[in-house]
Amino acid sequence: MKGFKKFIHQWAWLLLLAYCIIGLIYPFIGIAALICMLAPVALAFFKGRMWCGNFCPRGSFNDVILSRLSLKNRMPNFLKTAWFRNLFLVVLMSAFAIQLAVAWGNALAVSQVFIRMIIITTALAVVLGVAYNHRAWCMICPMGTMAHYAARTERVKSAIRHVSFNKGKCVGCKMCNKKCPVGIDVLCYKEKERVTNADCLKCGVCVEACPKRALNID
Repeated sequence: MKGFKKFIHQWAWLLLLAYCIIGLIYPFIGIAALICMLAPVALAFFKGRMWCGNFCPRGSFNDVILSRLSLKNRMPNFLKTAWFRNLFLVVLMSAFAIQLAVAWGNALAVSQVFIRMIIITTALAVVLGVAYNHRAWCMICPMGTMAHYAARTERVKSAIRHVSFNKGKCVGCKMCNKKCPVGIDVLCYKEKERVTNADCLKCGVCVEACPKRALNID
């Protein structure tokens, strides 16, 4: 299963490029975007933000392509605040809903709304990814924010897989913090022995970065 997820993550970015290019020529495929809009939220109730870290085509693009272009600067703190994420969620989804309402009844126009939103948000992801961290978009992504809230519920937190600590092996080098693509303070969860942060993508980057093999996903 691990190998399968890694393969999907390595190549899913091609789906994003194909969607954007083909969508400009044949807009009717636009509705396919619903899969990537609903899947991260639905899966979050069972797996946390695993979709974002392993199966999302844009997440794949960010990791495989954008990471090579990123300046790897620290994100401004306000971009990670709850109020900004919630405001961005409301504004973007309201704009999306208004466009759908205007286009409703015209299949072509509705499909074009999806194509347009994916292209615009992908362009924004590229700008943020180059200027800051390659996964900067994932901190404000509306679907990711909703998945974040789903993963925060106590029932979900107690049931899903988490990055776990072997406290005896950890030497506090903070390599996990430095490598986390969404800027989670992984080390602060050492005493809890589980990284229960709702934004954890279950991507395994911190696990692979740990020089003492003190981290695992279980």
